[in-house]
Amino acid sequence: MRVIVVGAGVLGTMHAWQAVQRGHQVVHIEREAEARGASVRNFGLVWVSGRASGEELETALRARELWQEIGAEVPELGFRANGSLTVVTHDAELDVARAALARPDAAARGFELLGPDQVRTVNPALRGELLGALWCERDAAVEPRTAQRALRAALSASGRYTFLPGREVREVVGERAVRDDHGEIHRGDAVVLCTGAWLGGLVRELAPELPVRRVRLQMMQTAPLGEKLSTSVADADSFRYYPAYAGDRLDALTAARPQPPVAAAHKMQLLMVQRADGGLTIGDTHEYETPFGFDVDEAPYEHLTAAAERLLGRPLPAVRRRWAGVYAQCLDTTRVVHRERVRDGVWLVTGPGGRGMTCSPAIAETTANTMGW
Repeated sequence: MRVIVVGAGVLGTMHAWQAVQRGHQVVHIEREAEARGASVRNFGLVWVSGRASGEELETALRARELWQEIGAEVPELGFRANGSLTVVTHDAELDVARAALARPDAAARGFELLGPDQVRTVNPALRGELLGALWCERDAAVEPRTAQRALRAALSASGRYTFLPGREVREVVGERAVRDDHGEIHRGDAVVLCTGAWLGGLVRELAPELPVRRVRLQMMQTAPLGEKLSTSVADADSFRYYPAYAGDRLDALTAARPQPPVAAAHKMQLLMVQRADGGLTIGDTHEYETPFGFDVDEAPYEHLTAAAERLLGRPLPAVRRRWAGVYAQCLDTTRVVHRERVRDGVWLVTGPGGRGMTCSPAIAETTANTMGW
């Protein structure tokens, strides 16, 4: 087969990977020189821990297997099975962690509740005051700024992959063909549109009632920490954000310890992961009401800095980068992704929300199976 993939973010690149792995020819079209959206403006987390039971967790667990396999084949991804610690500092937070440990799928997630000394054994960089942490053995990480580049290099080595950057697809032409803004028509046996948060233009023409919204976030990255942060780290505000922790214990936490005004207004949690160069990627916020601002707000960064420093028990290194990003999320947030046949042989795949980096390998595998590649 000849597969046309539009969009070179992680979702599009994983669709290209699936096609090449199955022996097909791929033409991969990207409107920028390379991915510039949510696929590079994220933590690089393969985040199993907080996923909702059922399809979402099953997708995340399958994706975790695929990430490890791909990471072994493409070491430049920087895949590492580092696990995560969700740190608790209050009894009400500890109760939520205990409830998570009692879930029937806790073992599949690799959950374990650690005391303070155990936390510091697993991750000595966490020197702040804490009551313990929920350990998730299945969580992992990759390097988001370079992952797509590394995958493309491996795809190119197959001899069955052509990357065409700087071309915006303007039109679906007849069956299984697209025309780009250079006037060139690309014909194949299948077309997959993975256009991320770009929901206007061609996407609106093909799917005018698309049940997907855009979400904006803010993040930052520091200079090297000077020591190893051996796991990914979350604070207990992530209990409020991820569906796996919903229940009576979370309701009690929300009543006993409301978020600070800044965190509540920006729908925040602390996530922190160390990059290959030793710096820390830290976030994040969630904004759902459009139009989004064109600038970043300093107050969330101040909150994130204070929260990170409390867990580390030391000042953060200097912040080197701050950024905002936008991703596409299904309006029905229980859905892992929106996958729609918009023309014969032409599929639109979008809306994984904050699960894109985690779930993209399994989402692409399902698309390939659905399309009969």
